[in-house]
Amino acid sequence: MTEHTRNPVTATEAIERETMRKVIWRILPFLIVSYLVSIIDRGNIGMASLQMNEDLGLSKAAFGFASSLYFVAYFLFEVPSNLAMQKVGARLWIPRIMISWGVVSMCMSLVESTTSLYIVRFLLGAAEAGFFPGVVLYLTWWIPSRYRARIIASFMVAIPLANFIGSPLSGLILTLDGWMGLRGWHLLFIIEGLPAVLLGIVAWFILRDRPHQASWLSTEQKEWLESTLESERQQSKNIGHQTTWQLLKHRHIWLMALIYTGASSAGTTISVWSPQLLKSFHLDNLTTGLLNAIPYGLASVLMIVWGRSSDRSNERRWHTALTLFLIAAGVFAAFVSISLPVTIAILSVMLIGAYSMKGPFWALASGWMNSTSAAAGLAAIGAIANLIGGVVMVNAYGIINERTGSHTLAMLPLAGLCIAGGIAVLVMGRQARRHVSQENQLTH
Repeated sequence: MTEHTRNPVTATEAIERETMRKVIWRILPFLIVSYLVSIIDRGNIGMASLQMNEDLGLSKAAFGFASSLYFVAYFLFEVPSNLAMQKVGARLWIPRIMISWGVVSMCMSLVESTTSLYIVRFLLGAAEAGFFPGVVLYLTWWIPSRYRARIIASFMVAIPLANFIGSPLSGLILTLDGWMGLRGWHLLFIIEGLPAVLLGIVAWFILRDRPHQASWLSTEQKEWLESTLESERQQSKNIGHQTTWQLLKHRHIWLMALIYTGASSAGTTISVWSPQLLKSFHLDNLTTGLLNAIPYGLASVLMIVWGRSSDRSNERRWHTALTLFLIAAGVFAAFVSISLPVTIAILSVMLIGAYSMKGPFWALASGWMNSTSAAAGLAAIGAIANLIGGVVMVNAYGIINERTGSHTLAMLPLAGLCIAGGIAVLVMGRQARRHVSQENQLTH
């Protein structure tokens, strides 16, 4: 009898292991590579600025504004893009996003003035809007919640990995200055924009909208995955069914956006400005790119470790809050010394915090929402955070740095945001647990 009662559990566990192995290896590597290319195309303006700013006569404030226009467009189009994906499916919408941003990224090589840079940078944000929240939404269609933090962390390792690879690569491309009569920064945008177009074509053949459409899963595996995801959808959520307008007014959406803003701001601001910060130590372009890669390499490893820790312990609040406090600590440490080795160490601490936060946070955020609210809700959180981080903070950094000459003072607003976000996630998480507990008691 003992053997008989044990067999069904063992069989179910075997189906689960094999199903998740197939799902992860089928979709995750492709999504990681695609997001890596996305981050390179979004952030390579930082390395391009080492030549481009002088050619176009850009001040630091003008460069900061040009960089931030990407996030203005991203804010405007992110929610509509995710709603469109929910309607037409990821198999059609994600390739559309990838091909369009690749083409626009290559067009960055055509800018000849400040105005044209502003226009193309805005168009890049509009073209790419919805890719990240679209993938997070897509993962909720395929990945059960107990796997989600490590999967999202693995997916988002593309961010630091993109800078780890992209910074030296961009530095190397800049040394090709004059090849075929083009400036190094022209070549940078052309060479790094092309892969998005090619991957967008491949996406059509790899992605499927839902598990029941996957020919590479057996009938048993499809049934297990669909039933597991459906049972999770039926559980009580902190944010239930809401219209898009109700979601945009929901205080928890704004609180979650505040929580995410600190890490988003740190990652974006450092990506845009760290090449110029390191260049101020009188380094050449290639050395700047190589040294800029070090913090991202460390963050790439540790964010996966942190995501696994969050899943193993099934703990999200403190795994999110501690990373935000780590970013703030890095900012304050910058007031002690600004030598080159210490600067690299501080950038490493801040980026480890910024990227390790993402897996636990997005697992937490997606778990707080009803499936019907997830498309607009996840996009709204990212859009608001990117608007503040990519527009307000990037511009604030440029203005403070230009007026004071201090990179350290320019980072100070990041510390305030991260401390506020860390406190908010602890308070909100506690309230959310109490809300769900009360709902379950009423149900039973």
